[in-house]
Amino acid sequence: MGIQNFIKRHPVTVYFILTFLISWGILLLAIGGPGGVVSVNEQFETMLPMMILAVLAGPSIAGILLTGLFDGRTGLREFRSRLLKWRFGVRWYAVALLFAPFLFVVLLLVLSLLSPEFLPGIFAAGDKTSHLMMGLMTGLMAGIFEEIGWTGFATPRLRKRYGILATGLIVGIVWAAWHLLPAFWLGFASGNISGAISFFSYLIDPFLFLVASRVLIVWVYDRTGGSLFAGMLMHVSLTASTRIFMPLVIAGAQLIIFDVTWAAVVWAILAVLVMSNRFRNGGLEKNIPRA
Repeated sequence: MGIQNFIKRHPVTVYFILTFLISWGILLLAIGGPGGVVSVNEQFETMLPMMILAVLAGPSIAGILLTGLFDGRTGLREFRSRLLKWRFGVRWYAVALLFAPFLFVVLLLVLSLLSPEFLPGIFAAGDKTSHLMMGLMTGLMAGIFEEIGWTGFATPRLRKRYGILATGLIVGIVWAAWHLLPAFWLGFASGNISGAISFFSYLIDPFLFLVASRVLIVWVYDRTGGSLFAGMLMHVSLTASTRIFMPLVIAGAQLIIFDVTWAAVVWAILAVLVMSNRFRNGGLEKNIPRA
């Protein structure tokens, strides 16, 4: 009875736990196999599908499963309506789709004046078409499947109790922590983690890069009347931009410099939004599932 009461009273916490269990569980099983965390490049390629499955399965399975468990068919229908809610202002399409690529290009071009290592990846890629298509495909998969849970399940419930900033911080910190194991595995398997500075850069990268970005996703979700589709678009753009524009080889001090610069700019934008009262309640509460 104690566990049942906890599940009923804390659906978002249960969602976070289940998401970690599914994603990290799959990835740990892959890491525990031949090659594991010390994979060389050839093994890295064979293990990559398992890593992608782990990343995509956790948020999506947990989000859909718990929506059905807590809200039944009514909740699933409401989920579908938010997913198909695409009629909102053009300016919100612009924010969702253009914010990340614009900021990436501007920051990297400015930083490239200090060091050529910050040259945007798409500029240095040999096969630019393949580089672009891989970035877009990665963005679509991550944005669609992850947001089924983060924006589809967790965000609306938290928004019933908290404002945009607090909701974004809660989801953003958990979202960043959830990225740690995949980030470390990728870093070790690709040989990018080779010292204390590299290790530290991979440790703080998700928190500097993702937390403020999640607050913006929650803001766009709120201002589009609770559109899950809008949240997916912004996540697709963010992930695709990361894959397309980030320098081809970046780790250690360079990664920290970029992350700190990104975080400083995005938090400055958020501060302006807060001070200009742009984070006031958007009137979603009456349509939000129970917390």
